[in-house]
Amino acid sequence: MYRPAITVLDCSIRDGGLMNDSRFPIEMVRDTFKAISASGVDYCELGYRNNPGLLGSNDYGPWRFCDEDKLREATDGIEPRCKLAIMQDAHKALPEDILPCDESVVDMIRVATYVKDMDKAIRLANNATDKGYEATINVMAISHALDRELDEALAQVEEETSVKACYIVDSFGALYSEDIDFYVEKYQRLLKTKEVGIHCHNHQQLAFANTIQGIIKGVNYLDGTIFGIGRAAGNCPLELLIGFLKNPKFNLRPLLAIISKSYLDLQKELEWGYYLPYMITGILNKHPLPAMEVMKAEDRNDFVKFYETILADVDEV
Repeated sequence: MYRPAITVLDCSIRDGGLMNDSRFPIEMVRDTFKAISASGVDYCELGYRNNPGLLGSNDYGPWRFCDEDKLREATDGIEPRCKLAIMQDAHKALPEDILPCDESVVDMIRVATYVKDMDKAIRLANNATDKGYEATINVMAISHALDRELDEALAQVEEETSVKACYIVDSFGALYSEDIDFYVEKYQRLLKTKEVGIHCHNHQQLAFANTIQGIIKGVNYLDGTIFGIGRAAGNCPLELLIGFLKNPKFNLRPLLAIISKSYLDLQKELEWGYYLPYMITGILNKHPLPAMEVMKAEDRNDFVKFYETILADVDEV
């Protein structure tokens, strides 16, 4: 059976920006885009195109808004150049926030949504494809989605959009391999004309393993980040994914070089990765925000106290 080529997308700056309010210096963003381009990875996602009015604040770094001038500054003169992606949140962006594709340096718009906001996501995705962009829809917090509502949302994506792919997003790092099997089968059954994508978080050290499981089941759009950078426990490490795929089009060296240059020191500052508060929210299928808050507290290492607190919240639900 014919299988389309696997597509790999790096979202280091976009997802990593959730740890520092998208305040990366331009030099690091340029270095990241250069490394991703040289590595042979297909897309590099440099941030969000969200609307300050819907965010309720513009007190973020430039990669939360990805103005065209800033994107040009980040990508001009870099050859070879991979495709450039940005993300719109369905509940934090407007169609008029993006230009026609022929006036932009962006190639792909990824629309992130909760199941309840699928109508808004479809509006943004159709706006993107109508303006000439490639587009995807990324269904967040899938481990909290009701099965019937997810089925209805996926049927809408199939019937009402021309997106290239629809993503399984394990926002809380709660899924196991059998869950990946379940969701991939559901997506493949309901999305006859779309590719399936996967975006895994690493709260239980399973982001890489779950991405591999997705590949085995036929997922063709894969997300990763340099050194696993991302919100809370981070994401599937891109360097591990490239090493696993063993495709001669990929070059691991640029990724190793930028990890040495920038991401090792940045990890000490932002502290994404395997920390027990993130693990606890993962195993209990809870949003990592309480863990992110406790990581800043004086009693951050009182893991039993934090576990009991989160467990009490679960029991109340």
